[in-house]
Amino acid sequence: MPSGKGRWVRLLLLLSLLVAWAPRRAMSLPLSTSGRWVVDAVSGRRVKLRCVNWAAHMPAVLAEGLDRKPVDSIAARVVSLGFNCVRLTWATELFTSPRYENLTVAGSLRSLALSSAEVGVAANNPAMAIGEAGLMAVLDNHVTRPKWCCGGDDGNGFFGDAYFDPEQWLRGLGTVARRFRDHPQVTATAAAATTTGVSLTSADWYRYVTLGEAVIHDANPDLLVVVSGLSYDTDLSFLSSRPLPSLLDGKLVFEIHWYSFPRRREWEALSPTRVCSDAAVGFEARAGFLVGGGGRSSFPLFVSEFGVDQRGEDRADNQFLSCFLAFAADRDLDWALWALQGSYYWRNGRAGFEETYGVLDSDWELPRNPQFQERFRLIQDMIQDPGSSAPAYQLIYHPLSGQCLHADGSNNVVLSDCRNRTRWHYAGSGAPVFLTNSSLCLRIAGDGLPVTLSTECGDLHSTWAVISGFHLAAAGTRGRRLCLQSSSPESSAVLTKDCLCLVEPVCPENPQTQWFRLVASNLEW
Repeated sequence: MPSGKGRWVRLLLLLSLLVAWAPRRAMSLPLSTSGRWVVDAVSGRRVKLRCVNWAAHMPAVLAEGLDRKPVDSIAARVVSLGFNCVRLTWATELFTSPRYENLTVAGSLRSLALSSAEVGVAANNPAMAIGEAGLMAVLDNHVTRPKWCCGGDDGNGFFGDAYFDPEQWLRGLGTVARRFRDHPQVTATAAAATTTGVSLTSADWYRYVTLGEAVIHDANPDLLVVVSGLSYDTDLSFLSSRPLPSLLDGKLVFEIHWYSFPRRREWEALSPTRVCSDAAVGFEARAGFLVGGGGRSSFPLFVSEFGVDQRGEDRADNQFLSCFLAFAADRDLDWALWALQGSYYWRNGRAGFEETYGVLDSDWELPRNPQFQERFRLIQDMIQDPGSSAPAYQLIYHPLSGQCLHADGSNNVVLSDCRNRTRWHYAGSGAPVFLTNSSLCLRIAGDGLPVTLSTECGDLHSTWAVISGFHLAAAGTRGRRLCLQSSSPESSAVLTKDCLCLVEPVCPENPQTQWFRLVASNLEW
């Protein structure tokens, strides 16, 4: 990173350097939208955003982790984990305040007394460029002042907050949009900061979001413009009665956040089947309706933040994650996971603060969760292709494991990685579940026994119903209803057992072992 004169680059140039790569890409850029889909603007083919958040809005105003690894190494790791873009966060003041005009990376780290980080960044990143990683970038205007986000009283939100100046915000949006006109891999930027504020109303939202999207589009018409909702970006419900009067044709994307909070106590104490059903209904009312209108009344919905403790030690997060995965697969949503960073230069008054939601460990070397790739595999894949003429079929997805129901070469029914796609056909409640293009169907052999494939498909042991939204059930040999259930995390076997906690508010066992979601797909494989 040192220049020929021994000085480090100005922070104002940092984002430019981070995205100054020549990506290998399968799609053409820029991107556009068609109904609810993000598409390649040239071919019209769908492009699914499967992103990870990479924080650069914190006090160091530097993308996290560059003291631990070279930036091209981090980018390569992002790609290897199945992501195709990063949502890179930035603070408005970085591009609008005189205090940052001549501040160098070295100067920023020294101001926080982060001498070891200063040495690490200089050693790891002499050129500060991402390299040929093939990643897209979504630039997120995260906060006004560089700091951890977000508190309702920190003055760092949107309209009415202490540090929010609309003119400064609009100037920052325009500056960033213009700066990356020559970087087509920068595919989108956000038109609204974190939408909290002491006096923020939906009327303010419409006014300022309309101004923001116009500024971005005028500065760089190739960019997708990503618009966030109210209440920490969790609420777009007001759009159901009053659409945004946007002048953007084929460039508007809405974003939403979804975490286990503020329902953490419910996720911890109640049956996840019940909580997930309620949460999905709430999500649909707040934002999900945007993808279902059809034609010009539907828009891409980008879940720009969701995340969990990657160590797997948080009960609420664990219960929530299976719910989210089921919903995201069913809708084939675009998304960005919080977060990439395994640690921060400086957070909460501490150097090297560990991020337990981080995909990478604190050394930025390995996934914090060894099962990460298998668990997230299906939602990283494109599941629905609006341009496909292939016949529709279903995948049978087990979100607790991240695996799919598979018929192996000996016609045993097992759970395996979703890259092994077995196609199923299910016509609805009371119908058999057929192996596509065959006369074989799923059949119950008995309580506690593995489910089988059979040509006997006309009786109650082979006719299935989806109950509670998650359980796939048929009649057992003694007449009572049995549900599919994974045998154990150590086994691929799929059994049929008494259905767990269909209506009970509290469940002593984990009913997610019995969650199987029929996910529609039309992808050629």
